[in-house]
Amino acid sequence: MERLLPFSTEHEMFRRSFGQFLDNEIVPHYEQWEKDGMISREVYTKFGDQGYLCIWLDEEYDGAGGDLLYSIIQTEEMCARGLNGVYTRLHSDVVAPYIYLHGTVAQKKKWLPAVAAGKKILAVAMSEPNFGSDLANLETKAVRQGDHYIINGSKAFISNGMLADLIIVAVRTDPSAKPHKGISLIMVETDTPGFSRTKLRKIGLHAQDTAELSFMDCKVPAENLIGEENRGFYYLMEKLQQERILAASNAVNQAQHSLDLTLRYVKERKLFGQTLSQFQNTQFELARAATEIDMAKCFVDQLTLQHMAGKKLSKEVSMAKYYCCELAFRTATRCLQFFGGYGVCEEYPIAKQFTDARFLPILAGSSEVQLLIIARELGL
Repeated sequence: MERLLPFSTEHEMFRRSFGQFLDNEIVPHYEQWEKDGMISREVYTKFGDQGYLCIWLDEEYDGAGGDLLYSIIQTEEMCARGLNGVYTRLHSDVVAPYIYLHGTVAQKKKWLPAVAAGKKILAVAMSEPNFGSDLANLETKAVRQGDHYIINGSKAFISNGMLADLIIVAVRTDPSAKPHKGISLIMVETDTPGFSRTKLRKIGLHAQDTAELSFMDCKVPAENLIGEENRGFYYLMEKLQQERILAASNAVNQAQHSLDLTLRYVKERKLFGQTLSQFQNTQFELARAATEIDMAKCFVDQLTLQHMAGKKLSKEVSMAKYYCCELAFRTATRCLQFFGGYGVCEEYPIAKQFTDARFLPILAGSSEVQLLIIARELGL
């Protein structure tokens, strides 16, 4: 079926060149990064050298001024190769926009060219050990002392946490304000005294580093404040729509890759004198999966178009994030079953699809959080 998204000739040329780049520079090393538990920093500089980071960024800051469709293409091509742990899109499409939209001219000039070149790696730290992503109960505090902030607290489950050079940290700067009104965003350089981090070991997404962060009397220049003090919650909410669309796109494309792996396998694997693809159960199960994936793609494409047109889509993007992430894990589970004992062997890509997909209903706002938002939008 023809896609709703208006991919131009330039977009398709980008798709081909980006796919070749992945095949030559990323795919050959990905298995080793999975074993190492972290991608190489060189990934970011390679992406940066080719202009593949922050494509949307103005040329003034060494970007290409591209639209969101380039990020969608990157998502599709990486998922098609099972590169689920390469989180350059978090760096480019989720974190960098905070600096671009709310940073001062000095902050933009200092950081964005280095970010676009892959010389500085970004992360954002919201979730905490005690309250998860519930920002209303955020405990990490920043106290203004002269021309510095003193930060104390901790953050958990931070993607890119070990590789990052600069982390945008959500902190409470006004304890007396209503929960959502006393939060600020402060950039913390990871070589700042008082900052430390610990790598978390996960059941999947091994190449994607996740960390727990600690701040003990961490002294940060006041000039590292992003935007206005106590406006951080609202800045975070502004970018959630795009983050959830990209999360949904990533999830539905992971589901597609699980299906593609399985379609190839069942046509080759023989059982009881015939291929698995000849059994009616196989045909029905994979037909169901294909139907769900194609319908989800249409929904995500429609949301992408509306988002690019400036529409507000709080309920719809939560629906997409919830459904597509659950779909990715459901599809991987369904597909793994056809591989039998091989499906639980790490040497088989479907096993990685299964463990990687298990994270999706949790990351970037759990399924339960999305359902809560949807329910509120329904007036419940």
